[in-house]
Amino acid sequence: MYKDIELKKNKLIIGVFLLAILVTAFSIMPVPVSANNPIDYLNATDALCLPGGLDPFSGVDCVLAGPAKRLDELGQIGITYPAQPLYITKPPFELNNIPFAYARVSNEEVPLYATIEDALANHPTNKLGLGKTKYVSLLQKISTEKGVFYQTSTSEWISADVITKIGIQYFQGFLFKENPKIPFGWILSETTSRKGPSYSSVETDNLYSRYNLVRIYDSKIENKIEWVMVGPDEWIDHRFVSRVIPNYEKPAGVESDRWIEVNLYEQVLIVHEKDRIVFATLISTGVDPFFTQPGVFTIYKRLVNEYMRGAFEADRSDYYYLEDVPFIQYYDQARALHGAYWNTLFGYQRSHGCVNLSVADAHWLFDWAQDGDYVYVWDPSGKTPTDPAFYGPGGV
Repeated sequence: MYKDIELKKNKLIIGVFLLAILVTAFSIMPVPVSANNPIDYLNATDALCLPGGLDPFSGVDCVLAGPAKRLDELGQIGITYPAQPLYITKPPFELNNIPFAYARVSNEEVPLYATIEDALANHPTNKLGLGKTKYVSLLQKISTEKGVFYQTSTSEWISADVITKIGIQYFQGFLFKENPKIPFGWILSETTSRKGPSYSSVETDNLYSRYNLVRIYDSKIENKIEWVMVGPDEWIDHRFVSRVIPNYEKPAGVESDRWIEVNLYEQVLIVHEKDRIVFATLISTGVDPFFTQPGVFTIYKRLVNEYMRGAFEADRSDYYYLEDVPFIQYYDQARALHGAYWNTLFGYQRSHGCVNLSVADAHWLFDWAQDGDYVYVWDPSGKTPTDPAFYGPGGV
């Protein structure tokens, strides 16, 4: 009897449960919608594509919508998840090692002495004129009752009171294990990206520092300013970035499978070998009016080190004197590729026409290059004068 009661009780519970399901089902059945108030919906047989190509039924048609559609749109401009890797590596750090110790000389006219005895007697035998860019290479130091003196690479002596020792900047470009598939670049100065290509767009929370590496997916001109896209809805003023834009087509006039590309607009140097990019880095080229001349040239003279000096202004206000400039490769009269130990702003125009590199980058390039290698200098913006009559012999 007890079992019969329990059985009836269970049947009653099941019946009530089934009735509740039926009532709920009828209450949510589709309601006809008039043509005046249409709604969009997928057919029961439609399926959304899974994002990132993860659909196990890849042979089955699916609707490209939602996250999958967004990823597809980003993929069209090269933005993938995860991001496409850059197969790069740094050259050996030891390329920074050079047998020179440098010092900056004060701007005023400075006496030089042929011997330490001349220095003690205050009998100068030479002088360095007025100028803001004067550097010496130090050989030895002597402390005397008249003060401390250093012998320079010219064998002359200079007072420690008029010099300041400096170190070189340890910046290096990249070697490429594989060709980059999309443009990339270095941040030149601290900046915050924006959600659109305009200074009227809201800033993001992403702060970028000098030498940060970014991938570049697009560019737009707004109010005469070029903006580059570094991520989804993330833009940076191009003036804060130097780009490497992969280009594997040999320039007209280059008759070898080896050439060095100097991009004046981006302030980058790219080394090409056959159909590969093997190296890229930041540089500093000639500032207005001492532009680096565009054209196709060949390396004709290479020196491990040499001193450079000169002036271009009539009043010699731009006089420069530089001892032991390292890894020099002349290619266009007095214009050369060389290390610039005094330069700390690679990525900006700074020179009198030469192509300035960091010491380590100039060292790597010197080891790679050889006499007769091509140097292709160009300005994709078209702002640099191209008339050869505009140019003199050039300088450091």
